[in-house]
Amino acid sequence: MGAGEKLYEGKAKIVYTTDNPSELRMHFKDDLTAFNGQKHDQMAGKGYYNAQITTVLMSYLKERGVPTHYIRSLDDTDLLVRRLDMVPLEVVVRNIAAGSLAKRLGLDEGAVLSQPVFELYYKNDALGDPLVNRSHVRAMGWAKDVVVDRMITLARQINTLLQERFAAAGLVLVDFKLEFGLDGDEVVLGDEITPDTCRLWDAGTQERLDKDRFRRDLGGVMEAYQEVYRRLLDRK
Repeated sequence: MGAGEKLYEGKAKIVYTTDNPSELRMHFKDDLTAFNGQKHDQMAGKGYYNAQITTVLMSYLKERGVPTHYIRSLDDTDLLVRRLDMVPLEVVVRNIAAGSLAKRLGLDEGAVLSQPVFELYYKNDALGDPLVNRSHVRAMGWAKDVVVDRMITLARQINTLLQERFAAAGLVLVDFKLEFGLDGDEVVLGDEITPDTCRLWDAGTQERLDKDRFRRDLGGVMEAYQEVYRRLLDRK
């Protein structure tokens, strides 16, 4: 299946139309960005690993009843996905204090939270994807309450499933970002699940195996992505 018209290009992916109006081709780029695109580099092979990791994890969630946009892999870097009307909100799920949560609340990085925290961010690169609450969402008309409720319910289910899957691979799911869209009235998981969108620590050493290696100039970025993929394949 060839790529059609470019519909959208983001920092890490390009989305193309296909000959089926209800399906899209999602291409994973080798670009690596941080701090809302202020830091940028290219890493050969990154698109491959993110496409493969997303395939493994989306398939895992789909098999366990989570509605996802994933249909099938087209090649090493491209997936066929359902076309969704994307909700302009990100859901960030936090199990352990890290990143902006630790900074905002003065928490020690690595502190285990008593329960998962679910945050909403308005998807707008120009504004830096600001943190918002349910009142903002209602006032701006970004999504109906029933849609946000369903997003949080699904995020909770996904968190439980991914924690189990990563734990089997010797990884701790610190936090992660989800995006959802609508297919008619159905709320569906979209976007990707990769070391770009998750914080993953080695369960024994707490070594970071995610994009924080790029953010913090730790080196070994490609090796970390490869290691996550290897572990997911080894511990099905």
